[in-house]
Amino acid sequence: MDQLRVALVQQASALEPEANRRLLAELTPTDADLVVFPEAFARDFGEAGSDVSAHAEPLDGPFATEVARLAAERRTTIVAGMFEPGADPGRPFNTLVVRGGAEAAYRKIHLYDSFGYRESDRLTAGPLEPTVVDVQGWRVGLMTCYDLRFPELARALVDRGAEVLVVPAAWVAGPRKVEHWRTLLRARAIENTVFVAAAGQPGPRYSGHSLVVDPLGDVLAEAGDDDQALSVTLERAVLDEARRTNPSLANRRL
Repeated sequence: MDQLRVALVQQASALEPEANRRLLAELTPTDADLVVFPEAFARDFGEAGSDVSAHAEPLDGPFATEVARLAAERRTTIVAGMFEPGADPGRPFNTLVVRGGAEAAYRKIHLYDSFGYRESDRLTAGPLEPTVVDVQGWRVGLMTCYDLRFPELARALVDRGAEVLVVPAAWVAGPRKVEHWRTLLRARAIENTVFVAAAGQPGPRYSGHSLVVDPLGDVLAEAGDDDQALSVTLERAVLDEARRTNPSLANRRL
């Protein structure tokens, strides 16, 4: 397809999983090819350092099942964050579940051991397997939050054909954090000549500012701090022109 209709849902997840499943139904549109919810949407992280293992669900559990049902009902592909049991019962995976026109599970590779947090104390890092799915003829690469700070993952996704990078996040608020978020999203788009679509949880705890960036770094849409939905149509002609204008992928020597 020459176009991809993308919806970003910037919405806070609650501590009650049932409430978040209801939000999925309320907020999934009927006119998008790809719908992106934030990281940890099945159940919020809770207080810093909280044990989330009791809220981990298998990929055929209530949350992923509801994601699949809604994707089928609304003829779309949905990406949303959840916690998934791993080999260590006390340290689940931070997982993006993809259901609908594509089906996948991406387990966050880079855990947030930074800015005073220790995500690895409570979660298990995923395998080093960059994940790319096909959505309506577009190649979509998956990243989660802190993964954004590691350009080698974005490049690995592009080497696997990614034309769009999707970044669900719960980007913790704080000094410089919005500036970092916007700068890194635009950098990943520019250096890889790809679209970037990032859906974050809103303030006050998180940074909000969900963004869609085109392959030359122009911001196509941006949310503020509060609950908000964005809808953008990506154009393949824009991607092709960007890669002709800036053939940096073809010019690589390392």
